[in-house]
Amino acid sequence: MGERTERGRTGDDGGVLERPPAGTIPDAPGSYQFKGADGRVLYVGKAKSLRQRLSNYFQNPRYLPPRTAQMVATATSVEWIQVGNELEALMLEYSLIKQHRPRFNIRLVDDKSYPLLAVTLSDEWPRALVMRGEKKKGIRYFGPFGHAYAIRETLDLLLRTFPIRTCSDNKFTHHTRLGRPCLLFHIEKCAGPCVGEIDHVSYGRLVEDLLAFLDGDTDEVVAALDQRMRDAAKNLEFELAARLRDRLVSVRRAIEKQQIVAERDEDIDVIGLADDELEAAVQVFFVRKGRVVGRKGFIVDKVEDIDQHQLVDKILEGLYAEDPPLGIPRTVLVPHDPADAALHEWWLGEQRESKVDIRVPQRGDKRTLLETVTRNAQEEFTRHRLKRATDHNARAQALNELRDHLDLPEAPLRIECFDMSHIQGSDYVGSMVVVEDGLPKRSDYRRFKIKTIDGNDDFAAMEEVLTRRFKAYIEDVAKPVAERSGRFSYPPQLLVVDGGKGQLSVATRVLAELGLENEIPVCSLAKQFEEVFVPGNPEPIRLPRQSEALYLLQRIRDESHRFAITYHRQLRDKRMTKSVLDDIEGLGPSRKKRLMKEFGGVKAVREATLDELRAFSWLPDAVADNVYAKLHAPTTSSRRSAT
Repeated sequence: MGERTERGRTGDDGGVLERPPAGTIPDAPGSYQFKGADGRVLYVGKAKSLRQRLSNYFQNPRYLPPRTAQMVATATSVEWIQVGNELEALMLEYSLIKQHRPRFNIRLVDDKSYPLLAVTLSDEWPRALVMRGEKKKGIRYFGPFGHAYAIRETLDLLLRTFPIRTCSDNKFTHHTRLGRPCLLFHIEKCAGPCVGEIDHVSYGRLVEDLLAFLDGDTDEVVAALDQRMRDAAKNLEFELAARLRDRLVSVRRAIEKQQIVAERDEDIDVIGLADDELEAAVQVFFVRKGRVVGRKGFIVDKVEDIDQHQLVDKILEGLYAEDPPLGIPRTVLVPHDPADAALHEWWLGEQRESKVDIRVPQRGDKRTLLETVTRNAQEEFTRHRLKRATDHNARAQALNELRDHLDLPEAPLRIECFDMSHIQGSDYVGSMVVVEDGLPKRSDYRRFKIKTIDGNDDFAAMEEVLTRRFKAYIEDVAKPVAERSGRFSYPPQLLVVDGGKGQLSVATRVLAELGLENEIPVCSLAKQFEEVFVPGNPEPIRLPRQSEALYLLQRIRDESHRFAITYHRQLRDKRMTKSVLDDIEGLGPSRKKRLMKEFGGVKAVREATLDELRAFSWLPDAVADNVYAKLHAPTTSSRRSAT
C-alpha cells in the first residue's frame, strides 16, 4: 500500500502533543492517527498532503474548532502512514476507523439490523428466506427493507409464482426420509423438491426467474408467464393454465407493492439527510430498474467538526465501503455535493468497474424523489432527537453523580463490571461487561472460563478473573504501541464487582498486588439493599433510590449477570448434549454433520456395518474404522454381564 512512517511527537511520559520536527512529515498522500497517553487511537484522518494537513492542527488552539481543539489537547502523539495515492488513503482511513473506533471520529450508528431477502444459491436446492446480520458466501441478497413484515408479505406473494422451498435443511431432510411433502407443497407455495416432484432443471428455472424479478426485470417475467398461460390454454391444458393465471395475478400484485419512482432502466441510490450540531439522521432509498426495492436508515454521531459536504463524504464511505447488498448503482443522489466528489466517484467507479455519477438533483422527478427521502430523514431525526434529549442528559447526569458520590477523580467514561456464574461449582465462568459514555460497548465484553478453582468459591473465582484481566492489561501496555492487541489495552475509570465487602476486598487485593490500586478506582454493588461499598469506608454508600447513578450501576450489574449466565448455559448445554460421535479421531464437525445427514441420525450410524461406513468415498477407511470401533466398543455394563 505504500511506505509506513511512525513519527511525531511523542509524549511517552504523558506530556502534551508537540509539533513534529520540520521536514519529517512527507508531502504525500496518507492517513494520520492522533493517540492518547495510553496508546489509544483518538482520531484518524486522511490527506492528499500529510504535511499540509497536519500543520493545520499545530496552530493556536483558539483558532481551531472546539472539538478539534479538544482532540489535540487530549492527544500525546501523532503517527502517519504514507500511501501511493488518495484512493489508498481513503480506504486506509476507513479500515483504521473500523479497527480502532476513535472517539473523535464521526460514527455511523445503525441501531438495528435490517432484514434482507436471501436466496441460498450454494444449496443443491436453493431456498428463499429472510435474514439479518453479516452476509455469507454463496447467498444472493436483496434489500435491505425497512420492516420484516413487508418483505415476508412480498415473499408470500412471490412463492405463489416462483414456488421454491423456504424450509430449513433439517425439515427438508426429514420430509425426504418420510417421502411426503409438507403443507406448503399442497397449497402450491413449494414445488416439492424434497420428494422429487420437480427436477433440477425446472427448479433452477424457477430460481432464475425469481432472481430476475427481484433484480427488477419484471416485464420479462410477466411476459413469460403470460405466454406460458396462453400456450397451456391453446393446448387444452386448462388446469396448468389456471395455475399460471393465479401466479400471474400474484406477481402483478407484488409488482404493485414496489413504488415506481424513475425510468425503467435506472439504478439509483437516493440519500436524504437531516442534522443539527451533534448528530444527523440519514435515510437511503435503493432504486433498481425504476422501483424502490429497499431502504435503510442510520444515525451519524458528529463528534468531529465537519460541514455538510464533508458529512456526505463520511456517509458515502460508510454506505459503500463493505459490499452493499444491491451493489453500487450508476447514480447516487445526495443533498449536498461531497467535499471531494472526484475522489469518491473514482472510488465507487473502481468498485463498480464503470462510471458512477454523484450529484445533487436540481429539478424534475429526481429532485422530488430526493425531497421525499429527505422528509423521511427529517421525521426520523425528530423522533431520535426526542429520545436523545432524555437519554443523553440522563447518561451525563449518571456519570457525574457517580463521580460525586464515589469521590472519583473524573466522571467514569469507561466502566467495567465483573460477575461469576455456576451451579454447585460446575461450569464455573466469569463475565466482564463494558460501558463507555453510559452505553454498553459489546465489542469489549469478555468471557472467562475458570481454570484453577474446584468446587464453589466465588472469591477465588473472582480473584482469578480479575488477575487474568489486569495482567493482560499490564502486558499489553508494556509492548510498543504498534504491537498492542487492543483487547485489554484500556483501563477502566471505574471497576465494579457484583457483591459486597468480600468481593470488594478481593478486587482491592488484586489491584494492589499488580500495582494498579492508585490507577483504577473500584467499588462493589450488593444486591440485597443496592448498597455500594468502596475501599477504606466500612459503611456502605447509599445512592438515592431514584438517582440516575444507581440506575446505571443496576443496569451494568444486571447486564454482567445476564452475560455470565448466558455463557454458563452454553457450556452446560454443550456438555449435556455431547454426542457419542464426538472425540473420534479424524471425524471433525464437517464429516460428522455429513455422516448424520447420510444416515439420518446417531441410531442409524450405530446400526451401520463397517462396510457401509467404508463405502463413502469422502470418509477415509481409517476414520470409518474409528467410528465403528467407538460405536461398538463394549460398555461397562455389558462387560460386567459377560463376567
